[in-house]
Amino acid sequence: MANVHDWSGSDNEKGSPHDVERKTPYTSGPDAEWSNPGGLSDPRDQSHSLHRGLSSRQISMIAIGGAIGTGLIIGTGSALANAGPAAIFISYSLVGVLVYAVMCALGEMATWIPLPGGFAVYADRFVDPALGFSLGYTYWFKYIVTTPNQLTASALVIQYWLPASKVNPGVFITIFLVVIIAINYLGIRFFGEFEFWLSSIKVCVIIGLIILSLVLALGGGPNHDRTGFRYWKSPGAIKEYTPATGDWGRFLAVWSSMVTAVFAFLGTELIGVTVGEAENPRKNIPRAIKLTFWRILVFYILSVLLLGMIVPYNSKELAFATTKSNSAAASPFVTAIVIAGIPTLPGFLNACILIFVFSASNSDLYIASRTIHGLALKGHAPRFLAKTDKRGVPFYSLGLSACFCGLAYMNVATDSKVVFAYFYNLVSIFGLLTWISILVSHIYFIKARRAQGVDEKDLRYKSPFGLWGSYCALAFCVLIALTKNFTVFIHKPKTYGNFDYKNFITGYLGIPLYLIMIAGYKILKKTKEIHPLQADLWTGKDVIDADERMWLQKEADLIASGKGHSKLYEKTIGLIF
Repeated sequence: MANVHDWSGSDNEKGSPHDVERKTPYTSGPDAEWSNPGGLSDPRDQSHSLHRGLSSRQISMIAIGGAIGTGLIIGTGSALANAGPAAIFISYSLVGVLVYAVMCALGEMATWIPLPGGFAVYADRFVDPALGFSLGYTYWFKYIVTTPNQLTASALVIQYWLPASKVNPGVFITIFLVVIIAINYLGIRFFGEFEFWLSSIKVCVIIGLIILSLVLALGGGPNHDRTGFRYWKSPGAIKEYTPATGDWGRFLAVWSSMVTAVFAFLGTELIGVTVGEAENPRKNIPRAIKLTFWRILVFYILSVLLLGMIVPYNSKELAFATTKSNSAAASPFVTAIVIAGIPTLPGFLNACILIFVFSASNSDLYIASRTIHGLALKGHAPRFLAKTDKRGVPFYSLGLSACFCGLAYMNVATDSKVVFAYFYNLVSIFGLLTWISILVSHIYFIKARRAQGVDEKDLRYKSPFGLWGSYCALAFCVLIALTKNFTVFIHKPKTYGNFDYKNFITGYLGIPLYLIMIAGYKILKKTKEIHPLQADLWTGKDVIDADERMWLQKEADLIASGKGHSKLYEKTIGLIF
């Protein structure tokens, strides 16, 4: 029987890491040993393993679906009304570059060793187990709050047709909850296919809205008004942030929309959670991440640019939209439709928004269950949460995460909506802390692979931004996290002296919670920062290498049999799916 060796950088500080035997997670034979570092499931232990059932097209489309949500189709309305067209164009462009840097950093690590458990595994391996612990729970907290909020949004959208006076919103929350639990319980293949088609609808809707916006800007609407960049001149490109004026007011306007843009982009990183269930992840994950650049450019930056051309920030209809929350009336695209004089479309768009929020609640529950499952694999959560069924579904983790969906019923009461709005504030800081942790892990990963002599040619995917790109993105994330609720420090004349402590607490509560979990874990477990030479780059890599060879052979066999995708598919439809 082959031996299992522990990798320790201290044993090899004077030499190359290639001079010592690398740790192997398991060896063949009935008496083979197994160690489970870094959340790597034992391939022989089917009761705790996830199944690789997500295909290339499913991963790619889920990556799009995670980035397209109500934050884009609705949230841009309040941003436009409060800051102006140039401000949202600048902010969405800057945050788009930031998100792409985060995704590239994640892609480099995820293709080196694609592991279940999400990004917390990389923080645990390369930085400090305390960071992995804190990141895992921070991300889980984000989604056990977001999922019920999306369920509530679905129920509110239906009120467009069935007011609460006729049917209690709790009825629809119950129906949606049962459906998303069933979809998640049926297994990763069913979930992947279902999300593929929902995300496909999202893409079609966004593309349709972009085309419609371009047509309206060029005068193709019923009113034949060719607006172009007219609204950038009057009422203006940037609306000064009250009470500030001049350059400072314009800067604050851009920065306020920066926070809105961050919220709109949250969820793009969810592809990092799918790596544990992805077919041939070393091929499919880089492909999805590379295409993220073009999706950000088209779906976000182009849409907000066109939106600023067809809707003035002082529009009365837009002001009305900002008073709504999760219906077609809240979408700035509906405002554009009303201004252009196009009938019937608002109802159609409301149905599309319903699909958006339902898809989001479905994928959010999936992420929550996989995150707590990964924590259980690491021993950071009760062991029973790591158990999976024959379909590879972590049913205990799914059940626990679904229990928190009961928070959605808080919104059945009108006065609870204000309280739950603060939860959304909390979600955004959890998302930013996740991006920060991914970038920190990538910085440590680069230092570790350089210290251990890993040739960049051995990387399946390398971040084009490199070490300094992650440093810059990290600094930007930290700045946004610290200033995201700057409005509580800027007192308007009518509210001077009345400090908005509720927004302050919900906006920043995540930061001390995140730091307390790191400090508490370090004290209890006596963990230390991992030295680059001691970072575990190798455990399980041979398993992933063998898995990659299997998928490559399977793909070659399909192509040889004439069943594989053609070059035409790869260069056309494959670029989207």
